[in-house]
Amino acid sequence: METTNKPLEKLHIFSFKGVQMRTFHLTWMAFFLCFFGWFGLAPLMTVVKTDLSLTKGQIGNIIIASVAATVVARIAIGKLCDTWGPRKTYAALMGICSIPVMTVGLVHSYEGFLLFRLAIGVIGASFVITQYHTSVMFDKKIVGTANAVAGGWGNLGGGITNMVMPLVFAGFVSMGYLPESAWRIAMVIPGVLLFVFAFVYYRFTKDTPAGNFEDLEITNPKAVKTKGTLKLAMKDPRTWALFLAYGACFGIEITFDNVAALYFFENFETSLATAGILAGTFGFMNIFARAVGGIVADKVGNKYGMIGKGKLLALLLACEGIGIALFAQSGSIVAAVVTMLCFAMFLKMANGVTYAIVPFINQKAIGSVSGIVGAGGNVGAVLAGFLFKSSDISYSEAFMYIGVAIACIAAVVALINFDKTRSVVTEGTLEPVEA
Repeated sequence: METTNKPLEKLHIFSFKGVQMRTFHLTWMAFFLCFFGWFGLAPLMTVVKTDLSLTKGQIGNIIIASVAATVVARIAIGKLCDTWGPRKTYAALMGICSIPVMTVGLVHSYEGFLLFRLAIGVIGASFVITQYHTSVMFDKKIVGTANAVAGGWGNLGGGITNMVMPLVFAGFVSMGYLPESAWRIAMVIPGVLLFVFAFVYYRFTKDTPAGNFEDLEITNPKAVKTKGTLKLAMKDPRTWALFLAYGACFGIEITFDNVAALYFFENFETSLATAGILAGTFGFMNIFARAVGGIVADKVGNKYGMIGKGKLLALLLACEGIGIALFAQSGSIVAAVVTMLCFAMFLKMANGVTYAIVPFINQKAIGSVSGIVGAGGNVGAVLAGFLFKSSDISYSEAFMYIGVAIACIAAVVALINFDKTRSVVTEGTLEPVEA
């Protein structure tokens, strides 16, 4: 593979040669580690619950807090990617957020723990930088695939975390630490990894294939236009259509990660170990399912344009909604697993397709568009979280409501014109959005 200072037209998955592929691998690795910091506490919550004497309502608030802070953070981080550059933004995010991850073990009250979960939740904005950085490193022909693979492999960290953190906890217990001390020490591990990787990311990546933002501004002051990017993104209705779509796919993915094991345990009387394995299967599908969505989106886009990508996204969301409704009505463990795997495939493909569209909404505001759409995912998770927190709604009923809501969003997305030649307002002038 020849090195070049232009976006790559092919994804050389096993290569680290060139700034594009080096950035591709480092950005999904960074997102993977961010998941350890973000959800490292999730598999340890039974111990934390006992240690801090948490109630069911308090645990519900903690779960909502862990994703709520990310809503605002993703919008802010998207803007920073446009103005400050993804390299410095990612390094700063990992470095700063490593502090609450490492020090969450210092709290001894519900209120303190809730505040730390809010602070740690900011690291979920790392996804926006991952998608931004791969968007600028790859050509329009392959950008959907690159975004989907990087996002999917990073999301895989959510599943791996549920397996690894209990082992880390058990390791400290075997060394003689009490459980109430072991969970606190265990969280130091992901915090240290994040802190170290912040320096690695800063040292070995660049903002664009042609160089860092500051270098481009020196050689060509017009090369990086950053004013008003958030305003541009917010003016475009396609941004908000993708905001809704991502809430309906990624937002539900986060929610399902939180409740799946408990749902299988309570509804089908499985063992905790079996429930964990079944829930983990949902997360492990990220190793390929999101990438499949990106690959299909690129092929559809190359043949049918942005209108084709939009219709594909609407179709996947509709199938996801139907699948979740069927899952909610499953009367046996076999039916539940089969319908889960089906709707999971559509859901994760929809994730990939969404971010195969994002880079083409407005190339002057990729970060801001990515941030708003990414925030939509967390808004969806927060709203779904309230359904599962309610004492008047069963988990099955909650899944049914979610399925219906997703089908409605699919209908909205189907009505939106995502054509890449559609003009957008840019500081008083009309300019076509180029792919």
